[in-house]
Amino acid sequence: MNAKILVACANGAGTSLMMKMTAERVTKKLGMGVADIHHCALSEGVSSARQYDIVFAPANFKSMYDDAEKAGVTVIGLRNVLSDKEMEDALVSTGAAEKFKA
Repeated sequence: MNAKILVACANGAGTSLMMKMTAERVTKKLGMGVADIHHCALSEGVSSARQYDIVFAPANFKSMYDDAEKAGVTVIGLRNVLSDKEMEDALVSTGAAEKFKA
């Protein structure tokens, strides 16, 4: 099963694109199957989060995705949105890395 991943930041421009590149590196390293990684602004992310399997957002905005999390989406708040290690650790600890193993 391949994961659909959403990465969101405040404006959906530079930082979310860098988060997307981080997610591409980390998921490849973990051997995860990925169907799509979409980057966007927080406002778009909140409204479309239920269409994804995994959502990455800055930790201080994680609560905006409570509804998606209740619907079964793995929502991960990151303190350092550009940290490969933090993203990798979160994917492993939530079980997402194993769930979406290629």
